[in-house]
Amino acid sequence: MTDWHEIIGSVPRRSFSPDVVWADLEPGPWVRIDRTTEPAKWDEVVALDQPLVTQFEDGRTEGEGLASSSLSMPTMVVEFLDQLDPFDDHRVLDIGTGAGWTAALLSARVGTHNVTTVEVDPGLSAKAAERLKAAGYEPRIIVGDGADGWPEGAPYDRIHATCAVPCVPHVWVKQTRPGGVIVTPFSAGYGCGAVLRLDVLGDGTAVGRFSGSADYMMMRAQRPAYGSARTWTQAVQRDVRVSRTQLDPRSLPYGPVSIDLTIAALVPGVISKFYTDANGATLWILDRETYEGAWASVDYEPGLPDYEVQQAGDRSLWDETEAAYLQWLKWGRPDITRFGITVTPDKQTIWLDTPATRPPR
Repeated sequence: MTDWHEIIGSVPRRSFSPDVVWADLEPGPWVRIDRTTEPAKWDEVVALDQPLVTQFEDGRTEGEGLASSSLSMPTMVVEFLDQLDPFDDHRVLDIGTGAGWTAALLSARVGTHNVTTVEVDPGLSAKAAERLKAAGYEPRIIVGDGADGWPEGAPYDRIHATCAVPCVPHVWVKQTRPGGVIVTPFSAGYGCGAVLRLDVLGDGTAVGRFSGSADYMMMRAQRPAYGSARTWTQAVQRDVRVSRTQLDPRSLPYGPVSIDLTIAALVPGVISKFYTDANGATLWILDRETYEGAWASVDYEPGLPDYEVQQAGDRSLWDETEAAYLQWLKWGRPDITRFGITVTPDKQTIWLDTPATRPPR
């Protein structure tokens, strides 16, 4: 197996870090560090084993809103590249160039002429190209939507994504040779995501397992509707159904990633948001794509024997989610490594233990 730590030693993250980065150094907002005014602090931060945000709101704001590009923490980079396990001279497609660091690491491993890297943001792509050239690497750099892959360079031996997807694009499978590997962060929209490694078969499908948690930014083409949970409730206020549950809603966001995968399999098409304050907490379950869809909320208050549930829209999302959580318990709290996924041309299916149509209830 490749010694990625050795390669990182010769291709350090600092060489691809912008002069301005944001770090999670303390509770509260991201902390802005500017190399030109705080060089010592910048040196310290880029050497830490933690992610560094390099862009917010697709470049529309400075340090506010949704983080939209980053330099991943080195240990996570190594975990993904270990899962990818490219051989000498393998052709690799890198989805999400960002600052260019992983494209450089892959170039150092398989040869820069064997690496194609795709970035949807033209500004990020141009800066990454400058850093890559300065470091001595010239992979093929494409400005485009990573969800489309890059068919002109197919077939690839390996596809490596640096952005999370809730649905693996089948074109990635189509563009990978049989026996090839796809490694990507997977996020269904509940809490933390997961590391997914897929083996591509000869029949146009891919199958693989999850191996650990991974909290990555979403691919822009698959980002869900964003906004406060209140935006959903204001859109669908009619016919709100009120009930109570004895299940502590904190059990879902505070639990292991295997809960998220169970919910993704049994309650498709929704995301969750979890807010806490001095008085308790609220778990929101929301239609993934639109403010006009179904929603549910569960309010936790300390000391109560049960908790208020509100649901609206054409689905009872808390009822579905609660049933999925109880099913996870019924299965014996299975670990994340027992879950896998099969990707076909028309769908993807999350399964437990062995490939199947879906986890049985």
